[in-house]
Amino acid sequence: MKVNIFTDGACSGNPGPGGWGALLVAKKNGKVISEKKIYGGEKNTTNNRMELMAAINALNILTKRSEVTIITDSKYLKDGMTKWLDQWLLNNWRNKANKDVKNVDLWKEIYHLSKNHDISWTWVKGHDNHEENEKADYLARLGMEQFKINI
Repeated sequence: MKVNIFTDGACSGNPGPGGWGALLVAKKNGKVISEKKIYGGEKNTTNNRMELMAAINALNILTKRSEVTIITDSKYLKDGMTKWLDQWLLNNWRNKANKDVKNVDLWKEIYHLSKNHDISWTWVKGHDNHEENEKADYLARLGMEQFKINI
């Protein structure tokens, strides 16, 4: 089975109340067989954490090994998984400046989840009328709403 996962994270203030959203589209023989929308959030977080949480929560839904394409507008998420991860692993989760990798708890989780699937990563420009990315953005903002305080 092939699954496209469109993810986004949002934050009102950084840090501040945040949300994550993901749209999962499963295909078999080129035809959409299911679509699922998920979202959530946290009271005090960062945009980068929410970007990671969107991918983590989407991967957690998959029950069997799949061919997955994660489409994100977060270069932090894409580059972390495709450019930086190998070096972090070699350096015991320390970056080029020999400092602890930020959000290491989430990076470790997504790393372990990624072993269960064949994943490719695609970056799209955010807020550029990409239909599924706009849906993921909407879901992320929906996940954030419950944590925003209206004064």
